[in-house]
Formats: sequence, C-alpha cells, structure tokens
Amino acid sequence: MAEVVKMPKMSDTMTEGVIAKWHKKVGDKISSGDLVAEIETDKATMDFESFQEGTLLYIGAQEGEAAPVDSVIAILGQTGEDFQALLSGASTPVASAPVAKSAESKPAEVVVATEEVSGNSDADAEAMGATIIRMPLLSDTMTEGVIAAWHKKVGDKVKSDDALADVETDKATMEVIGYADGTLLYVGVEKGQAAKVNDIIAIVGKEGTDVSAFLKASSKPKAVAAVAAVEKPAAAAVVESVQVVHADSDSSSRLKASPLARKIAKDKGIDLAQVKGSAEGGRIVKKDIEGFTPLAAKSVVGTPAEAKAVEVAALPVPQFTGVEKYTEKPVSQMRKVIAKRLSESLFTAPHFYLTMSIDMDSAMQARAKINEFASAKISFNDIVLKAVAIALKQHPNVNSSWLGDKIRYNEHVNIGVAVAVEDGLLVPVVRFADGKSLSHISAEVKDFALRAKTKKLQPSDWEGSTFTISNLGMFGIDEFTAIINPPDACILAVGGIQQVPVVKNGAVVPGNVMKVTLSCDHRVVDGATGSAFLQTLKALLEEPVRLLV
Repeated sequence: MAEVVKMPKMSDTMTEGVIAKWHKKVGDKISSGDLVAEIETDKATMDFESFQEGTLLYIGAQEGEAAPVDSVIAILGQTGEDFQALLSGASTPVASAPVAKSAESKPAEVVVATEEVSGNSDADAEAMGATIIRMPLLSDTMTEGVIAAWHKKVGDKVKSDDALADVETDKATMEVIGYADGTLLYVGVEKGQAAKVNDIIAIVGKEGTDVSAFLKASSKPKAVAAVAAVEKPAAAAVVESVQVVHADSDSSSRLKASPLARKIAKDKGIDLAQVKGSAEGGRIVKKDIEGFTPLAAKSVVGTPAEAKAVEVAALPVPQFTGVEKYTEKPVSQMRKVIAKRLSESLFTAPHFYLTMSIDMDSAMQARAKINEFASAKISFNDIVLKAVAIALKQHPNVNSSWLGDKIRYNEHVNIGVAVAVEDGLLVPVVRFADGKSLSHISAEVKDFALRAKTKKLQPSDWEGSTFTISNLGMFGIDEFTAIINPPDACILAVGGIQQVPVVKNGAVVPGNVMKVTLSCDHRVVDGATGSAFLQTLKALLEEPVRLLV
C-alpha cells in the first residue's frame, strides 16, 4: 500500500525546507535507510533518509523548491499503484508540483478581468469624444491623493497642456495635466477631499456630453487597473509628466510652466527665465521650449569680462546620466528564520541595554601566561565565555527564559555563541559551560565554528541555550547592542579591547579597556539585576585567577 513521505521538522525553528537535491527519481526502488534527498533548513543542509520501502511514485517538491513542514514531498508504493487518492485526501498541505495545464483549470480571476476589460468606461468615453481623468499614481507608496486646488471649474474651456488641479500625495504636491482639449464637464472630487488612485476626478469633452453613463460604468471594481494604465497612453502620460512642487524651489520652478515643458527644458539645459510663455497667464508650454532660441552673445554690452560671464551663463548645463543597477537574490531559509525570530524578539520583548567598561590588563597577562603552557591557544572570547558561565551561576535571574505565563530559572548554564556564516548567523551551544575548563571551551568553540561554516552542525548543536554571547571585537567594533535570542532573557554584546588612557592610583596611564553591553528582556530582568550580573562579570575578568576557583 502506498505511503506518503512528509517534510520532516529538522529543528525547533524550522517551518519549511528547501529540496537541495534529490538522490532518487520517480520509478527508483528505495530501501529503508537509503539517502533520498538533501534538505536545506534555516540552519544547515541535512541528509534525509527513508524509513519506508517501495518504489518512488511521486515527487511533490522539485529541487530548489520550498515545502512546509508536514507537507507531502513524495509517495512510495508498489510499481503502477494508484496514489491520487492520497494526494486528494491528504490532511496536510501538498508540496507544489508541476501539473498539466488545461482550459478547465483557468483561474476565476482571469474570467473576472476579461469581463471588466470588456466594459472599459475610458474607451467608451474616448469613442464619444470625452476623456476621463483619473487620480494618477504619483509615487510608489501612494494609495490616494487629496485635491489641494482646482485650477478650472465645470464649464471652463481646457487645453491639452493646462494644469487641471494640484494633488497632494504622501510625499509632495504635484500638478495633474488633462492632456485633452474641450470643456470641463465633471469634477468628481472637491477641494480638500481625497480620492483613491485610479478613481475618476474629472471628465473633459465636448460641451453638453452626457457623462452619467461613464460614471456608472466606472463604479465597478477595477481589478485590472494596472493593465488599463498601460493600455491608455494618455493616462500614463499624466503619471510620467508630473512635476513635484517644493516649497524651497528655485526661481525657475516658480515660473508658470507645464511639467512637460520643465522636463524638456531641463534635458536641453534651457533656463526657463529666458523663455516667454504663450499659454494663458504667460504659462510656458512644450511648443515654447521647442521654439526657443538662446540669446546671442553678441548682444552683450559692457566690459570683456562681463561679456565672457554672460556668454558662459548662456551655455547649457551639462546633464550627468548614470545607470541604476541592482541584483536580487531569493531569501535563503536561514535568512527567513533570522528575520522572523529576531523581528519577533525585538518587537515583542521590551529590550533595555546596560553597558560597562572592563579593565582587561590582568586578563591579557593571564592569557599570555596560559598560552605558554596550553595545548590549544586560548582566545579572549574563551575567557569571556568562562567568566559569563560562572557569573550566571551566581545570578540565576539572568540565566532565565520568558514562557508567557511563567518564568523559567535555569539551574544549568548552556551558552550560545553567535557564529557568522555565509548566509547569516548560527548559534551553537556550549553546554554546562560553568564546569568546563578553558581548554575544553576553546576546543569546542573552534569545532563549532568549523562545522558551522561547512554546514555540518546538527539540530542538537544549536538548541537549548540559556544565555547568548555575540562578540564582534575581532572585527574592530568598539561596542554595540544585540537582539535577544529567544527564549533567552539576555544576550551579551562584546566589543574589542581598546588601548585608552585610564586613571590608576591618581595617575593617567595607558590601559586596555573592553566594553560589554547586556541586552535584557524587561519582562524577566530588571535594571538592578542586570547591573549586578555585570559587576560580577567585571570582577571575574579583572581578576581572572578567580576563574580557577
């Protein structure tokens, strides 16, 4: 009998996995224990072995595709066995798989769009000699615009380059051009009122034209507004030719000119102050720019220096043109989980931060002495980790977790060590760190770092931390704040050791100072509790012989 194979949950934070590689194909025989696929989780790429036997009848997720935990990724059974009932009756999601397209599977949205396009009020209006003016999309974040002012009223004659209204968006106030000749037949939004993008704000056409039919047709939802904008050049032109009006604009922007005229003038390096407008009120339009001839330099009267200055001023301003480039990459499983978990932590747990400076002179001397005899080199990170572990035993409130309706005070000390990898960050855990020697801690952290970078860590390596350390001192960072790694209540951000002037015995002398910042979840740890922990940590690092007691 056929059996389904589901996406396994390979870590406590995993919600979906990506099929990195299939080692079997449909039709292959599979025995229990065979390597079937490689699955990329948020933390590592792991081998997936089959616990069932049979023939591979179905693959639900292709290589490179993601599938939610517990979704069907494969089906095993007897050769030729019908497995469709398992797919249709699956109680859990089925991973996406290629299916044959047919006319019957046409999405309902396509049918709706076809019906709405067939009733295009804009096209009907154009056929009757009228132009519908809609609220244009004037910025990438705009959802609606407010009519700041109307420059025309119903019954006024309108030319194609006239500004009909000023529209206030979320970013600026801009002009809306009608790009139509005729009479303003209808105003849909009064001054001070808002209209959503693509709503009708005006209609221009022949005097006496009945606009009620256009308004009724436009009251239907526009599921294909983006398509309509592409198919209607006039509407698109309104969006492309909008000019932002800033309060601190220069004198040329205060001149009356259409947005299109301003754009052409800017491209040609023409000073609008030299152009005489032919439209109503002396407004400069496209034809004025195209027919403009710069003043001749020979008309200058004055000294040679003045003549030279005017001649230079008359030259067009060169326009620098660059190329906007970017690269987009799909978000990896690891980065997805980092984004999800740390966003939840920062915006759920009320963080506060405590920073302390620690004199590392004694720690540096102790490290140098230890490394003369140790089989493996001890790093400052190893010393900090050991000191943190001992301090946590003395301050169990810091070694705790928020569980919603209760607080867990951990009696064991498992310290997560943040390790940077190519796709993000992993936090393997040094378990029972308070009872381990510096040599043991050093060897374990080095092994974790190596396996993290080669994606060889297993779920048991990164689960169960009670406290986390993030050290960026080796990257030249003086101090920083870190986001708590849930469910821990605290994380310690460790900066680099800086040689700075310090006061000792009343004299200013060179000193080696390291700054640490404790990020605390205020639901669990208060300021006094966190401060007491840092005082203990400071004492241990400034007198490292206490680490051996």
